[in-house]
Amino acid sequence: MREPTTPPAFGKFGAKVPVAAATKPIGSKRLENAAERMRAALSSHGSLALTLYVVLWIVAVAASAFVMMKA
Repeated sequence: MREPTTPPAFGKFGAKVPVAAATKPIGSKRLENAAERMRAALSSHGSLALTLYVVLWIVAVAASAFVMMKA
């Protein structure tokens, strides 16, 4: 007795090989340049930038606490 044929797994005519497409994410050159400049600035002034960020964060928290106390 003959075995029945198996139905195709993918698509109408059997398994199809997926097309491999190497795509590069599309981004604007301006944004890439800004990111490169930011990386360069942080690498040369990293500790200063971190210190400035922490100081500004503390000032923002203190200002919001002050506003909440006055309200």
